[in-house]
Amino acid sequence: MPVKPPIHPYPDGELPPVEADRLWQAAIEAPTSLDADAVRALARHGQALARRIRGQALMLDRIRESVITMDLVGFITGWNKGAEQLFGYRADEAIGRNILFLCDENDADGNTLEDAFLEHGGREMEVRRRKKSGELFWASMLLSVVHDDDGDPSGLIGHISDITERKQTEERIYALAYHDPLTGLANRASLFKVVDQALAVAQRNAMSGALLFIDLNRFKPINDTLGHTVGDRVLTEIAERLLATLRDEDVVARIGGDEFVVGLLDIARTEHASIVAQKILASIAEPFFIDDHELRLGAAIGISLYPQDGSDIEALLAAADIAMYRAKHGSDGVEGYAFYADNMNERTAHRLRIETGLRHAIERDELLLYYQPKVAISDGRIVGAEALVRWRHPERGLVPPGEFIPVAEETGLILQVSEWVLHAACAQSRRWADGGLAPLKIAINLSAREFNPRLPARIAAALAHHGIGAERLDLEITEGMLMNSTEQVIAMMAELAAMGLSLSLDDFGTGYSSLSYLRRFPIDSLKIDRSFVIDLPHDANAGAIASAIVSMSKRLQHRVVAEGVETRAQLEFLEAHGCDEIQGYFFSPPVPPEEFEAMVRQDRRLQT
Repeated sequence: MPVKPPIHPYPDGELPPVEADRLWQAAIEAPTSLDADAVRALARHGQALARRIRGQALMLDRIRESVITMDLVGFITGWNKGAEQLFGYRADEAIGRNILFLCDENDADGNTLEDAFLEHGGREMEVRRRKKSGELFWASMLLSVVHDDDGDPSGLIGHISDITERKQTEERIYALAYHDPLTGLANRASLFKVVDQALAVAQRNAMSGALLFIDLNRFKPINDTLGHTVGDRVLTEIAERLLATLRDEDVVARIGGDEFVVGLLDIARTEHASIVAQKILASIAEPFFIDDHELRLGAAIGISLYPQDGSDIEALLAAADIAMYRAKHGSDGVEGYAFYADNMNERTAHRLRIETGLRHAIERDELLLYYQPKVAISDGRIVGAEALVRWRHPERGLVPPGEFIPVAEETGLILQVSEWVLHAACAQSRRWADGGLAPLKIAINLSAREFNPRLPARIAAALAHHGIGAERLDLEITEGMLMNSTEQVIAMMAELAAMGLSLSLDDFGTGYSSLSYLRRFPIDSLKIDRSFVIDLPHDANAGAIASAIVSMSKRLQHRVVAEGVETRAQLEFLEAHGCDEIQGYFFSPPVPPEEFEAMVRQDRRLQT
């Protein structure tokens, strides 16, 4: 039976969706079943539909706002005149491409078309977009979901407008609200906001922090005599020097005329605040060359610590301000800075005395080497020694290494100390060789600071200068030095080994060495850390670790040296498990070179 047209077509010729679907389905399945009226109805429907689509397109083009239509995955299906004017692309250049081609490559919203639009019906956001010219601009984009007749999502429509001017205005307002207009540093409001947020994180993670309150000395006379223009330039350069001195994660703020605050929001040790204060003072002490003037300033710095001196920014700032006045008036201050807590000032003063004294010790030749024998367990003979630096203070006598080595590490003086040790050990080896002493290896400890690509050349120069062979030196390194830039470290260690130097891994077991890495390093021996030896043989865990180190070393063909051996029971345990050498007070403490030489000449042996 022929398919009849609908009784009530839409006024403009379009058919109701249900009727149109019925006719189209019939035309597809059995074209001859449609009578002439049905064919005419479908034709009118197609023409009306085309007119409506053209009308909608004209309507979109008359809208001054940029309008883009897309499918559900972001491929552009419609592009009006507003979009052409905004982006610079013609419709034929944009249609068919994914909307992501308009994104700034550094923008974080690369994946903007997510199920969230389908779930919530739309989303408005502020994004950065790129025009055909390459120009970046800020845009407000509202994406809405288009649904089909069955209510299912069928596409997206985006309304986009340029809001660059508004964003720039907001940025200017923010800058005025949170930044010092002269120096560009954070202002008081920004300081309070950032530090409060950091303190909340520090409290959750049990972290330490510090505030440094900086007040300039001799700034007011400069400002009064040379004028505010020169004074402003000084303040601007002060800001630049502070930024250059500090880490990126530190906060620097100007909170008054010549007052600055530095927030160290994550420090490993509270003493590090004093190191930063010294760096800041040294930076400010450098002359300022402005126009024809050479200007010199100083500063007083007060330091408060979190959480000891306060749990919020107001308390910490007040404590740092009080400490600053102490530093300015010479009360409890150490060369221009002071802590709020008296005990910290005492510790800082002591540390500074150590640092200053150590600098003089290097200059005045107050350092000396002691030697602790390394003894072979098999026959009890002395086979080498570890060179250990000592400081003979003119007033205090011998200063313990644990007191001055950490200060040397923190201040960088360790490089000078290590260079002195290298040359002193080489010179002593030369003297022993000239005196006919049997050739013995002298082990020296390397600092992480000197473990760099220049090390092989430094050692080669020292060996050549003193006229000794590389086979007389043993370099002791720690596990931590092997964990970074592994390929570079392996290459450098291979270069050292090729020179004929022995390499020992010191304090083994206390770090995080991967065994897969360990077999790749050209190491001659492993040293079992004294922290495991001290509990032998009574502590089962220490015994298990020590025996495992010995067993593993044997498989890797490394010699094993146990340090810190103090009792016969420890020696017997190590001997039973195959340890090769020991050093420690059971045989001898570190001794001056004359005593060590006498031991060797007398052929003193370990009594096993």
